[in-house]
Amino acid sequence: MKHLSRRDLLRLAVALPSASLFSRYRALAAASVNRVKITNIRAMAIKNIAGNCLIRVDTDSGLTGYGEAGATGPMARARIETMKSLLIGKDPLAIEVHFQNMTSLMHTYMAHIPTISGIDIALWDLAGKLLGAPVSTLLGGPYRESIPMYSHGIGLNMLDKASCRDWAQRIKEMPEGFTAFKNGIDTALGIPSARFAPTLTTQQLRDVGRAYGNCREAVGEDIDIAVHCHNELDTPSAIAVAKAVEPMNPLFIEDALNPPFSEAWMALRRSTRVPLLTGEKLEMVRGFKPFVDNQAVDIIHPDLAFAGGFTGTRKIADYASLFRTPVALHNVGSLVLTYANAHFGASIQNFYRSESQLGRTGHYIEGMAAGSPPEVRKGLLKVPTGPGLGLEINAEFLKQNLVAGEEYW
Repeated sequence: MKHLSRRDLLRLAVALPSASLFSRYRALAAASVNRVKITNIRAMAIKNIAGNCLIRVDTDSGLTGYGEAGATGPMARARIETMKSLLIGKDPLAIEVHFQNMTSLMHTYMAHIPTISGIDIALWDLAGKLLGAPVSTLLGGPYRESIPMYSHGIGLNMLDKASCRDWAQRIKEMPEGFTAFKNGIDTALGIPSARFAPTLTTQQLRDVGRAYGNCREAVGEDIDIAVHCHNELDTPSAIAVAKAVEPMNPLFIEDALNPPFSEAWMALRRSTRVPLLTGEKLEMVRGFKPFVDNQAVDIIHPDLAFAGGFTGTRKIADYASLFRTPVALHNVGSLVLTYANAHFGASIQNFYRSESQLGRTGHYIEGMAAGSPPEVRKGLLKVPTGPGLGLEINAEFLKQNLVAGEEYW
């Protein structure tokens, strides 16, 4: 018998779970193969979804699938043009084939995973509508009927105790009942959000400890608080921040270091007992594999609109499950991405929780639904049970919230 190297074993470990996934899906789709063809793929950007855009896949059946890409409208449209020959006129149910063809592109441009992610989400939504089943069922679930979510600490000055008390009162009155919030570190540091920071001073570190201590004092022990970074810290600063916030017992520290894996992540891991989370800008299994292999973080945090859609992110989750690593989902996008997160979170065993923009003042995201709005109670989002994503989109909402220069579909 041929001896298998560790690399061979890891390669098999990656392949087998996804093979099982597609076997289940193929069985459900078998009777409907080659009955419908893709006729068009479009991208359109709306406001206040962190620069993402919506993707629409049309078919000759009259059914349409919706997805969300981690790219602007113009960027996604340009990349879609390079892939139309792979998709137009093809069976939308051949999702595995389409994913392989799109992600293996090398010429003239390498595959753009954020755009492919949006197309993949739309194909799964379309498959659910064609087969009359929720995406969570097509993905092999559900493990759960609702998914835990966390929200954001918005509208507070963490260095001001009175502001923290006001914020604590507001969040405890939210009907969604969130019990976990992540609060951005930038205001405590006095630096612009998501910008690289010079090595932090002793005073900045004192401010960080005081800021998160104020939040903990205001909300008590019943609310979890996470430390939200934007990859802006260098290694000694990240280590020092972890030390400064540890007395507050944070839920996790997110994205303390530059996104790609490096020895810096291992230095941070060795230095702290605080749970570490990262991954919102990483793509495919290749981006997460070194973090999982080296146990560099406690929780991985892909974004379905960046990491590979349902197909690519399921491969990531299956690989992480071999190492007992939980999977959280990043989401500052639209209701399309929120519903996609619900289905994905229901379909994997090692799900942790999803980020959420639901419940914010004005309920902008909720306005995207033409039918029943998303249901969140006690911090749990009920997984939609309708076909595909289970989302009926309010066309008037889209028309009223187009990004400047965008045309409606």
